[in-house]
Amino acid sequence: MNKILIPLLTLVAMLLINGCDSSNSGKMSNTSVKMDSGALNQLLDDLFMEELQQSPQSMTYLGLRDRYGEWDDISDKARDASMEMTTAHLAKVSKLDLTNIDEATKLSVKMFIQQATLKIEGDRWRYHSYPVSQMRGAHSMIPSFLINQHLIANVEEAEAYIQRIVNSSILLDQLVTEIRIRDRKGILPPKFVFPLVLKSIENITTGMPFSEGADSTILADFRTKVAALDIADSEKDKLVTTAKAALEDYLAPGYEKLHEYLANLQDSATNDHGVWKFPEGVDFYNFALKRTTTTNLTAVEIHEMGLEEVARIQSEMRQIMRRVEFDGDLQDFFSFMRTEPQFYYPDTPAGKQAYLDQATLLIDTMKLRLDELFIRKPKADLMVKAVEPFREASAGQAFYQSPAPDGSRPGTYFANLYRMSDMSKYNMEALAYHEGIPGHHMQISIAQELENMPKFRLFGGYTVFSEGWGLYSESVPKEIGLYADPYSDFGRLSGELYRACRLVVDTGLHAKRWTREEALEYMNNNVPHSNSYNVRQIERYIVMPSQATAYKIGMLKIQDLRRIAKRALGNKFDIRQFHDVVLRDGSVPLPILEENVNNWITRSTL
Repeated sequence: MNKILIPLLTLVAMLLINGCDSSNSGKMSNTSVKMDSGALNQLLDDLFMEELQQSPQSMTYLGLRDRYGEWDDISDKARDASMEMTTAHLAKVSKLDLTNIDEATKLSVKMFIQQATLKIEGDRWRYHSYPVSQMRGAHSMIPSFLINQHLIANVEEAEAYIQRIVNSSILLDQLVTEIRIRDRKGILPPKFVFPLVLKSIENITTGMPFSEGADSTILADFRTKVAALDIADSEKDKLVTTAKAALEDYLAPGYEKLHEYLANLQDSATNDHGVWKFPEGVDFYNFALKRTTTTNLTAVEIHEMGLEEVARIQSEMRQIMRRVEFDGDLQDFFSFMRTEPQFYYPDTPAGKQAYLDQATLLIDTMKLRLDELFIRKPKADLMVKAVEPFREASAGQAFYQSPAPDGSRPGTYFANLYRMSDMSKYNMEALAYHEGIPGHHMQISIAQELENMPKFRLFGGYTVFSEGWGLYSESVPKEIGLYADPYSDFGRLSGELYRACRLVVDTGLHAKRWTREEALEYMNNNVPHSNSYNVRQIERYIVMPSQATAYKIGMLKIQDLRRIAKRALGNKFDIRQFHDVVLRDGSVPLPILEENVNNWITRSTL
């Protein structure tokens, strides 16, 4: 799964920096500032809302309509103001006396201090990122956000949509400035990124009103949403005409400036792919691993874990080869799975719809089995949707978008059907479980629906927890008899194998100075996926250092804690209760998850 949004895993998670080592998290000043638990939780909510008010996009993600015509300010001035706010919030919370506070609220305070501390620490690496890449950036976020997040229920919200089109010129100007700063510091994306980003911009600015033909992506979306309003046709026409003018007069010049700048800048880019090339790149990558995994695991340790897991999973794959009586070695079996037509839907509109229909059926079937594995279930609905054409060429294989807390938007599992040869039938079961149920939709929706929990915990998150849960969720359905088809079970293993390989190639690229070609060769030699798919994945790891390590590190921790609990509890072990312990506190760092499970074990043995 490719998490660009993860989401959730929304922009709020960007406000509250992901990940933290909890070893120093309990150090708070002893002062006379006292509150009861209710007042303290209200304070945490007030601080969250103060930060949230600085992010119009995060408010939209959460179903709020404040500052509905604005984009986030991505300038250094805004970042400075955000750091000042975080520093002030940290000082305020650190002065609290927790003597008479309940344990749940103490955990919230501990997590708040962890996140704020890490955000301040991370500001040292403010420029150690790529503002644009084939995976993410304001250039591709603008149309995606307008289409998937900006709802239009009345004329005022339509006008706010238009205002966001107008304000896109400001955002794109800020984006160019951010790239200029990094250029001066020697932090540029590798050369391969530029053609992909330039093509994405060209896709966004193709069609009416930029050129002859069908409506452009944004105009088509706006026209469709306005058409559904209960207003006079003349008013609808006026709104569409105003939107066209905004696209021509503001959005188009902003994208033209960005396109021209990037086209010229690509000559300065190199073919060095790891972040070791950055100023203090080794230290930055170590920090990135700590932030992503919420552990102190080193790049060397993670690399070795990956190699061990690759060997184990490939051994299980050979068992499936023998089960289906395949004649050949593992590489022969990989080739068979890549090329056999029976494993793929046709690359036609009908074939793509068949994929979406089957993915929906898999999720609906899993819904009926949830009581066997879970005590609590999400209230929010889930839909399956194809990735939009304007970004499907560069987006990942699949990803999840969380529902709006107010119920105005369901959770969405996005399947990328750009190249159907990358979306096998044998892998779709694992993908549906990961992105949908019991994976991301279940975990994130349950977290958002928890009661008596501060908002920063409801809407923030840790990649290692959410992706670890998503990968763990691929394996759980097998325990209740799903994956009956051995080829689908092979698909489950191939997904887990890919996440194990990520531990190897992410650390290989960014710590061991592997080239893009070396990383690709390792993938081609060890996974059943196509070369074209592997290329896109390796390019993802290059521009998102450390993120790919979250999946397997998180899964291994959940599985390890489950084994510990089963050994300790014996016949008292209940898988439903274990899952409830994992999910009932929302997304937490792995050390806190371990504390929660150990506390449950202790209580259960009394």
